[in-house]
Amino acid sequence: MFKKVLIAEDHEMTNISVQKTLKDLGVEDVKYVHYCDHALTWINNALRDKDPYDLIITDIEFEDDESPQQLKDGLSLIKAIKMVQPDIKVILFTAKDRTSKISEMFKLNEIDGMVRKARHDGRHLREALQIVYNNKTYQSPDVKKVIQERNSHEFTQFDLHIIRLLYEGISQKDMPLYLQQREVIPSSLSSIEKRLNIMKDVLNFTKNEQLVAHCKEIGII
Repeated sequence: MFKKVLIAEDHEMTNISVQKTLKDLGVEDVKYVHYCDHALTWINNALRDKDPYDLIITDIEFEDDESPQQLKDGLSLIKAIKMVQPDIKVILFTAKDRTSKISEMFKLNEIDGMVRKARHDGRHLREALQIVYNNKTYQSPDVKKVIQERNSHEFTQFDLHIIRLLYEGISQKDMPLYLQQREVIPSSLSSIEKRLNIMKDVLNFTKNEQLVAHCKEIGII
């Protein structure tokens, strides 16, 4: 099992829970910080002392407070850490839904595990620790389910026309004209808005940019 682990988590009760899970698994050296900047400092100091961390467990979202920070979130922290210690193992432990971005980070070997803060997250974190320690990747079952649901969504031809226009930088209000020029039916603004809302609702996105990024990621544009 890992010998030296750093936890970056700004919620105290979650921090305590993660520490207990690590101790139960026999991890000897567990440290924690509440800020991303502090986490990077500790990683650098450990490298300087030639006693590096084996693993970092971090959330994605950190609350703003009166302490100014250069690194605002866990994803920025991971990229900064990988610049100085590429071989460190990384587990995301978060309630934040950033499925498309997280999938990309898995592909780039920037993270090794993803556990969603939800029911049974203690058991899933234990599973992640054991699997990542054995040089494999881990996604908790609920994360896999979300990814499968998103990848299984069937886009209509009308959906694809809308998404391609978004990708080309065409605004929603200008889309009817472009669709009419391409003899696409329907082409009304209300039909476009309705389909966009349906796609974002099914895929759990809030912004058009997220929808376009997802479609690019799965190769349909």
